[in-house]
Amino acid sequence: MAKMAASMVESGEDVFRKIFKFYKRRHPPPDFSDVIDFSRGVKHDKVVQAKLDPAVVSDVDAARVGLQPVRDWRAFGLQGYPGFIFISNPFLLGSQPFWVRQCLKTYPQKPNICNLDMHMSPSETQDIWGKSLHGLSSPPSGKREPKTLLERLRWVTLGYHYNWDTKLISTLLSVQITAACGFPGFNAEAGILNYYRSDSSLGIHVDESELDHSRPLLSFSFGQSAIFLLGGTRRQDPPTAMYMHSGDVMVMSGQSRLLYHAVPRIVPAPQGHAPLKMDGCNPALSLQDSTVVEQISEQDWAVCSKYIQSSRVNMTVRQVLGPGQSFPEEPSHHKKTDAGRTVTYHDEPADEESGKMKRSRCDC
Repeated sequence: MAKMAASMVESGEDVFRKIFKFYKRRHPPPDFSDVIDFSRGVKHDKVVQAKLDPAVVSDVDAARVGLQPVRDWRAFGLQGYPGFIFISNPFLLGSQPFWVRQCLKTYPQKPNICNLDMHMSPSETQDIWGKSLHGLSSPPSGKREPKTLLERLRWVTLGYHYNWDTKLISTLLSVQITAACGFPGFNAEAGILNYYRSDSSLGIHVDESELDHSRPLLSFSFGQSAIFLLGGTRRQDPPTAMYMHSGDVMVMSGQSRLLYHAVPRIVPAPQGHAPLKMDGCNPALSLQDSTVVEQISEQDWAVCSKYIQSSRVNMTVRQVLGPGQSFPEEPSHHKKTDAGRTVTYHDEPADEESGKMKRSRCDC
């Protein structure tokens, strides 16, 4: 891979695009030996230990949102990528199912906006979870069944169109992560969830829609694993490939905040990664009455577990405004639908059936 990237740099080609296509390739399958796997206790010349501050987040506060004590987190950086921090699954045992349910059941609810609103009426997308329960709960019939709304979901946007401060669940999670990484006072003002099927990918892009780029971007992964490519400030810069497994968290700040990145492929979790289970909930999750993470019902987990057997969910949380800034009345990346509602533009995961992605604001 290094020789291939070097030859493309010399010829002035779009190196990132070439490597993206290499990992997206199905036949023959690509060689994954160069992909960094932080969960394996990696020994790689690019990987360095990232410094965290355990003193700023108490064990109790971490447990409230389902996180291990900060001193137990395994955090890494990459040489050549200042400001990039990769935290390998800092979640307590049994807490991920709660966040998976939030992404599938709670966050797609109105007033949040999703890709289905582009061609369906508000009443049709009012209860995506409820309208998908039968299809995702029924045993396979052997016939090709139509996709449920949840299976057709590609993105959901949070923030802008309602008071983010009332959504304390994901806000608290983001505050604990950013504080431990050296960013106190992070204000979660917008979020995007992307939903990936097994044949989905997300194209090469830079996250630059925010009015202020000095604050970090957080990315949470749940479900199936993915190949994530992190490049440079030019598409001619060869990207570094790494796995993102369920529970992994990425923080992009400083110089890494505006780097090209992409997700060319969804892959099954490697051997040794136990599937998510609802049981085995860590006692620390019930330390106090104010704990956010709760045990979910068996019915809810039956639907969630079936969904993530072949899918991945990514949640990105951002601070949009800097000091003294305010939201524009009508952000330029909004579009009016036929129903007169406002929808946020962004790239959505594309699968092999749907073809090319729509261009605009996106997630990683």
